[in-house]
Amino acid sequence: MLYGAMKVAIGGPLKVTFRPWVEGLENIPAEGPAILASNHLSFSDSFFLPAVLDRKVTFIAKAEYFTTPGVKGRLTAAFFKGVGQLPVDRSGGRGAGEAAIRSGIEVLERGELFGIYPEGTRSPDGRLYRGKPGGLARVALATGAPVIPVAMIDTEKIQPPGKVLPKIMRPGIRIGRPLDFARYQGMDHDRFVLRAVTDEVMYEIMKLSGQEYVDIYATAAKRQITEAAKAEKEAERAARAALAQAEKDQAKKDQAKDSEQEQ
Repeated sequence: MLYGAMKVAIGGPLKVTFRPWVEGLENIPAEGPAILASNHLSFSDSFFLPAVLDRKVTFIAKAEYFTTPGVKGRLTAAFFKGVGQLPVDRSGGRGAGEAAIRSGIEVLERGELFGIYPEGTRSPDGRLYRGKPGGLARVALATGAPVIPVAMIDTEKIQPPGKVLPKIMRPGIRIGRPLDFARYQGMDHDRFVLRAVTDEVMYEIMKLSGQEYVDIYATAAKRQITEAAKAEKEAERAARAALAQAEKDQAKKDQAKDSEQEQ
């Protein structure tokens, strides 16, 4: 009931305001379990996708969204529960991953839709990054649920980092045909199989989205971007310091020259 109320309260205005276009809605089954595997460009992806579907979609969210104290924390927790988000503590390494997998399996065993972002985090630059094999593939092989590739398009342009007010524009959603991995049943602990399943899904997402594919994890790309930005700032500071020193040295030379002329 809460999900339905939140969908009307949030999904309705989203559809009216941004008018997202959708292709491939016929690929979403009317009933039964399925995994929606999507690229991840923006925080808003988890709102636009459910807004255009008739069925409930359950995603995984950071546990901090549900445990922050105070009035704002309680409101945030209620909001994320209302839009079908499951809290998972991601700070525990492998244990956190196992919790996410169990949560996904439980959702699918109830015959519902489970949404997951194989990249594991938002793309830092709009490109598509290597999918993490643990969650998506293991949940798919453990449950036998079909995997439906989804491409979110232009959602990152609506509210880029640092922008407070969203840009009113039409994002897009392309939904691909379900992928069946029954041929790998019982092999959900084979790392080569998990990699193959994940790569196949990412390839379909790439075809749907038209994104440039980068064969590294998005988390590694974010580290590289952060380190590059840090190095650039350090270089700028060093250049400013060198310029200041050069100006200081030149001032001393000019002063010495003036003194010699006076003598």
